[in-house]
Amino acid sequence: MKKKKSIEVKTQTVGRNRRNFLKVSGLALAGSSLLLAACSDDDDNGNMMGGGTFDLGTGDVGVLNYAYALEQLEAAFYTNVVNGSFYASASADEKAILLDLYNHEVNHREFFKAAIGANVPTEQQLTADLEFDFSSVDFGDRDSVLGTARVLEDTGVSAYNGAGQYIQTAVYLTLAGKIVSVEARHAAAIRSIINGSADYTAFAGDDIIDSNGLDLAASPEEVISAAGGFFVTPFTYNNPGA
Repeated sequence: MKKKKSIEVKTQTVGRNRRNFLKVSGLALAGSSLLLAACSDDDDNGNMMGGGTFDLGTGDVGVLNYAYALEQLEAAFYTNVVNGSFYASASADEKAILLDLYNHEVNHREFFKAAIGANVPTEQQLTADLEFDFSSVDFGDRDSVLGTARVLEDTGVSAYNGAGQYIQTAVYLTLAGKIVSVEARHAAAIRSIINGSADYTAFAGDDIIDSNGLDLAASPEEVISAAGGFFVTPFTYNNPGA
């Protein structure tokens, strides 16, 4: 029996470019001809832990489920922003940027839904309808919306950077690199909106870029600590690299 390190955490739709995105991502998935094997001998009973808590799994399966959980969170957040007609003071430019971010995150969510559905055994698939609690966000307030967006985008970038080491299949590593580069653009855009002309360097601030010019990488524990408060549906991430 492997020693397990447990990370626990305690939607909405539309998408302008979703069809085209799924055509491209579908080709990538079909071309790879991949079918992921079961994670380990410990997964004989699927990914359900005691008390009905779902474990994300290990290796490629764990990373796919992990990324899917984060993309569901981001898509749900921006759906609330867009469906609420944005915050009252949102400029036309801010609305356009937030709408783009919304479409991207819905695309990412649907990509992982398709990838997991095609490549992961049913009992190891994360549910497609995670529940979230955004009660701490005032969607009518600019500072609250943009502040939350910055946390989610910065966390998303560092999460992909930190999870890359667990990806075992080259095609998934390539796709993760393409997605994290988009998430980094999101983070830069949100930071630029927040700071405006007051600080043109904020898009790549010292708090997210190290002295070597590299973006930060965060472990699953750190990511769940930063974003886990939004999750209502419980799950664990045991031995992500096993």
